Amino acid sequence: MIKVAELKLDLYDTKYYAQINNYKVKLNDSLIIETNIGTFLAKIIAIKKYNKSKVNNNLCKIIRIANDKDKKIHKKNNIISQQAFIKCRELIKKYNLNMNLINSIYTFDRKQLIFKFTSDERVDFRNLAKELANIYKTRIELRQIGVRDKAKEIGGCGQCGQELCCKRFLNDFNSVSINMAKNQNIALNPNKINGICGRLLCCLKYEDDCYKKYRKNMPSLGKTVKTEEGTGKVVNVDILKRKYWVEIEDNRVIECILDESIK
Repeated sequence: MIKVAELKLDLYDTKYYAQINNYKVKLNDSLIIETNIGTFLAKIIAIKKYNKSKVNNNLCKIIRIANDKDKKIHKKNNIISQQAFIKCRELIKKYNLNMNLINSIYTFDRKQLIFKFTSDERVDFRNLAKELANIYKTRIELRQIGVRDKAKEIGGCGQCGQELCCKRFLNDFNSVSINMAKNQNIALNPNKINGICGRLLCCLKYEDDCYKKYRKNMPSLGKTVKTEEGTGKVVNVDILKRKYWVEIEDNRVIECILDESIK
């Protein structure tokens, strides 16, 4: 087991991890780290122990514990990146590009300025990148992201009234299918099963395995089944209680329970 810090970058929602066995740090301390996209100042938001084999590929390198000078540089970088965000929006309008700019971030060493944007189409931003590079004298990266990534960056409240899962704790977007909603007997109404990003709710995935397990041998709505009191059509089901209701030939509705155990 290794001691690992979970790290968060300002203005950038990706989480990073670093092994801290040899460092005396605590929550809310800041580190200078080397990631796959550059050097950043990151704040420690959690400290946990992990099996090294599970996190080894996701660990970033710690350069040092951030000092006061590092924090001043970081603060200045954030100000410049926000100014760059405003300038980039002006240039997007100038070049009449179909882009929705989401955020911007400067690497700690100012070797790269990253902009994230969404668009419904491929965008030729070569002139935009060239002008930004001339202004800020650094490498420019314009990164197109999807609508789910946009929701993660911006945040908001879900139908449950809580902060979006993608903003709060999800690091990766697992595949979500319409069958997950069907398995849970949720009405296939886009307003009910879609998140604010317009895609299927991530939380449909959370209980899918449980519903698959409890649906075993459960008849579907509308199916004709035989009961001890006659043949009829299934008019309602309660998957988790393993119950279903059947309207039989004399218009009576009877309750049926699946008594086999679930393993």
